Amino acid sequence: MIIKFNVFGKRMSVAKKEQEWQLFNDPEIGIRSRVYDVIIPADIKESELEKYLDDIYHEYASEKYPRVTKLV
Repeated sequence: MIIKFNVFGKRMSVAKKEQEWQLFNDPEIGIRSRVYDVIIPADIKESELEKYLDDIYHEYASEKYPRVTKLV
């Protein structure tokens, strides 16, 4: 299962593998790359990922992209 987000204008995705959340840069064109410097705690629920990413990356907020949003 891959969950995609718009993180203040940047496309990112989160996948759960072996009880571990993994975060990726997920550009529309190009290769998805793993983000190793952000650790998502294993006990975070899927419904809490949007808020967690918003808390971690809040310094990138702008008028155009004021919050993290889940992509459908």
